[in-house]
Amino acid sequence: MGEFELISHYFAAAPCAQGGEGVALGIGDDCALLDLPAGEQLAISTDTLVAGVHFPAICDPLLLGQRALAVAVSDLAAMGATPIGFTLALTLPDVGRDWLAGFADGLGRMAGRCAISLIGGDTTRGPLSITLTVFGRVPLGQALRRSGARPGDLLCVGGSLGNAAGALPLVLGEHQAPAHVGEPLLEHYWAPLPQLRLGELLRGRATAALDISDGLLADCGHIAKASGVALAVDLAQVPVSDALVALLGREAALRAALTGGDDYILAFTAPAAAVSSLTETVHVIGRVLEGQGVTLRDQQGRDITPDQRGYQHFRETP
Repeated sequence: MGEFELISHYFAAAPCAQGGEGVALGIGDDCALLDLPAGEQLAISTDTLVAGVHFPAICDPLLLGQRALAVAVSDLAAMGATPIGFTLALTLPDVGRDWLAGFADGLGRMAGRCAISLIGGDTTRGPLSITLTVFGRVPLGQALRRSGARPGDLLCVGGSLGNAAGALPLVLGEHQAPAHVGEPLLEHYWAPLPQLRLGELLRGRATAALDISDGLLADCGHIAKASGVALAVDLAQVPVSDALVALLGREAALRAALTGGDDYILAFTAPAAAVSSLTETVHVIGRVLEGQGVTLRDQQGRDITPDQRGYQHFRETP
């Protein structure tokens, strides 16, 4: 099967590639065209997932398609943006019809859940990797950024943390768990639903925000650095799910929540009044202080910050 036949059969004909609000021209020309309403800005983000680094080399392609798009769209949620469209650059070692059908199905399912349209891309031969670029729109001046946190703000997250880190040994086949424990964790790993509604609600409320991809402590460090402030995280307030505690025990569950990656839950800072006005459930886990960096504190207020704070792609090994 040639490149153009592959694109036409598996992607251009998919329901998610038939355009939508904001898409003036999708697949089929040299470029896609997007319509942006007056008074709005275009938010753009690119993610690359590589086999053996970001996902197991052998896995269900439907689940992989779901996850690949979800983690990219999560960046739009972190900016408070409404999705418009995405492009897909797919590098394949070979053309397997069953694999492509499953991947396209998973991609389309997540696209439907996120109300985002496939508008173009490319395919080539090589080691399996997936690059997605997502496009969204946000009212002028209302995009959420990492650089606005102020002393006195609360530090919050949009849900339980550590589920994907807890699921990883199950994904890799290193451990097994009863269905009532394993299934919620695996669902979070393979189909993390971007917090788009929360991101939109945070416009005009949050002073800084991002999505947690490399671990709570590591990612909060980005807010602290960009904003020129200190963030204090209260260990007792960090939310973990019952399934994660059942799998790992509470102490290990908290470690996964603090330093595990792939949560794709929003972390943000906001004044107390703005947090109390939210209609979505959020968890207050700390405060913004004068100073710099991120500290983890126990119930007595002691600094118990671990040396390992999260995942780093290019960390040197001794």
